[in-house]
Amino acid sequence: MSNEYEESIKKEFAEREGITEVTTDNKVTDLGQVDSHRMRRVDPDDPEVKRLNELVGYIKLDLGLLPSGGRFYREDFEIHIRAARVGEIRDFSTMEETNVRDIDEKLNSIIVQCSRIMYGTQRGSYKDILEEDRIYVILSIRELTFKEGEHKLMMPVKDRGCTTGTCKAQDSVELKTQNLQFNEEDEVIAKYYDPGTKSYAVETKNHGVIYMAPPTIGVMRAVTDYARKKEEAGQSWDKSMLMILPYMQREWRGWAEREIFSAITEFQGWSATKYSLAYRLAEKMKVGVKPEFTFPCKSCGAEITVPLSFPGGIKSLFIIQDLSSELL
Repeated sequence: MSNEYEESIKKEFAEREGITEVTTDNKVTDLGQVDSHRMRRVDPDDPEVKRLNELVGYIKLDLGLLPSGGRFYREDFEIHIRAARVGEIRDFSTMEETNVRDIDEKLNSIIVQCSRIMYGTQRGSYKDILEEDRIYVILSIRELTFKEGEHKLMMPVKDRGCTTGTCKAQDSVELKTQNLQFNEEDEVIAKYYDPGTKSYAVETKNHGVIYMAPPTIGVMRAVTDYARKKEEAGQSWDKSMLMILPYMQREWRGWAEREIFSAITEFQGWSATKYSLAYRLAEKMKVGVKPEFTFPCKSCGAEITVPLSFPGGIKSLFIIQDLSSELL
């Protein structure tokens, strides 16, 4: 965490409570100061004291830099992150890269351990983060972990627009947050964004207002768990409805198998027109990272295409693959 940010955390509390001193381990204690009227002391159980103590060592992400632009979160929503520690990286290294479920769990584990989600003074959950924003948060944690640039991930160039014949062609582009490119908001639904509900309130001719938004990690996890249980039990389930259901469910808390089944049953009563409309709307709400990026070649300026990839596998996010960079 930058010294400036840490100092701002301490200053924020000092200005709020009239404190002139904190402990050497950066935690607010029962220190107080006598003013001309009364003795003021810090209550360690005060929600604001707890919030500030919890956030020492973390930096606050700018939600405007996320793929979603932060537009689908509450006004008091905050994401604070820190660098991954050795124990967390060791756990990440046990990932089975052929097991999709294990990959998902290990990626989520990094967010769980290295982030603090806040709604003002109240703690939130990593499940409140949008699924489409997850990769940006993980890469931000990675960049804090290797802040000296000692572990670079280079994505190979797929197509080159270089045609001069004299160009020293660029072979790769570094995978980092500032090089990510996001899907642009579809102009068809842009006008339906409702800042009050933090969602798209789509007005239709025959089906009233349909509220939809990109799904959170929590909602997507509930849906995938539901689908997995059905598959493992050999039971049939309506896969088509699960293509749009996550975009129509905002809250994951208390939303489990029974509620999902109920929602699917309700959707089965929809007309073909309403289903098609919701399906197309969901397609247009892909606010995440593009699967392929385009950049100007550093040598000649011609356009090059770079697919989003993890050289060396997903583990390479936190496990150094290029030994030569660390060996003498």
